[in-house]
Amino acid sequence: MLKGLIGKKVGMTQIFDEAGRALPVTLIEAGPCYVTQVRNPERDGYASVQLGFEEAKPKRLTGGQLGHLKRNNLPPLRFLREFRVKDPQVAEGDQLNVSLFAVGENVDVTGTSKGKGFQGGVKRYHFKGGPKTHGQSDRQRAPGSRGSTTTPGRVNKGARGPGHMGVDRVTTQNIKVVLVDPERNLIAVNGAVPGAKGSLVIINEARKQ
Repeated sequence: MLKGLIGKKVGMTQIFDEAGRALPVTLIEAGPCYVTQVRNPERDGYASVQLGFEEAKPKRLTGGQLGHLKRNNLPPLRFLREFRVKDPQVAEGDQLNVSLFAVGENVDVTGTSKGKGFQGGVKRYHFKGGPKTHGQSDRQRAPGSRGSTTTPGRVNKGARGPGHMGVDRVTTQNIKVVLVDPERNLIAVNGAVPGAKGSLVIINEARKQ
């Protein structure tokens, strides 16, 4: 059965459990999502469900997107994402909300990490840096040597070093659902999830139960 939703990160807050402990939680506005397409192995070679989220102005979508949604009399939807699932148990045109999930179960949340721009090796990969004493003047946050001499005489591809940091697809796994509010389309998970406030996230049933 499909257990997945598209949502937007609202931000972080805290709630108190029965024992009075403060839990850091991330609030996500998840759904309502529409089932825009169901793929099956006989026709498409694999099974999946495509969900749509967040209504938009028709002029913001292409003609092909509008025609795709019009097949099932769905409104113009800004985001479309596909979920691989063996037995969907949903039909095109169905509407899904946060009641898919229950308090206490674990989920995986995928998002795009915050962009940090160009960063050095110490910040980007937690390099130790150079010595802090004995006369060094400018090697404290330098990565040091990364290549060898004549062979290969260059830095190998993929070597860690300074460069662009952030804006990566990141999945936080096995985080617990602590609140489900279908009336306000809100779901709260224990801990942090990737991305800035207002960024798109995908909630899936946890793969590592």
